Amino acid sequence: MNKVLQTIMGRRSIRKYKEDQISDSDLKTMLEAAINAPSARNQQKWHFTVIQNREKLDSLSVKIKENIKNSDNEFLKGRVNDPAFSIFHGAPTVVMISGEDNTGFVEVDCGLAAENICLAASSLNIGSCVVASSEMLFECDEKEKIKQELGIPAGYSHIVSVTLGYQNYETPAAKPRSWDVINYIK
Repeated sequence: MNKVLQTIMGRRSIRKYKEDQISDSDLKTMLEAAINAPSARNQQKWHFTVIQNREKLDSLSVKIKENIKNSDNEFLKGRVNDPAFSIFHGAPTVVMISGEDNTGFVEVDCGLAAENICLAASSLNIGSCVVASSEMLFECDEKEKIKQELGIPAGYSHIVSVTLGYQNYETPAAKPRSWDVINYIK
């Protein structure tokens, strides 16, 4: 199996990180992979906010948990009531990915960029996890103020986040995959 396929098959979502920060050069490599993701009509209508400040990550986490507690999302409410639950899993780096509003397929484009970050991270022996619950940061009256504080351009909305860092446990084994989700028409 070639290295690309090994990286794809070996990548896991990491939910516990060491405090050590990733290097600037590794971060740049992962962001370069992100902006080289495919996008519909090559529109590239995405924006990346990199947060490496522990106090900022902690304050964002508190705000997300508040918003979840005030939401109708029973699944997430159950998770935030667990004292061990951490939105960003203690990662030292979080990349928040936003897409331009009213742009076709921007959610797919941002998802492809997130996957490229994760695959690049795995190839560099850096753990990653795609975090969708970060969208709850913006489920409040102050969402425009928060977007401005994070440098998210006007006319863009948060799509997904990726946590990055050195994992603090052994890589888990892959769960079995189901082949019955595929049908062929030849």
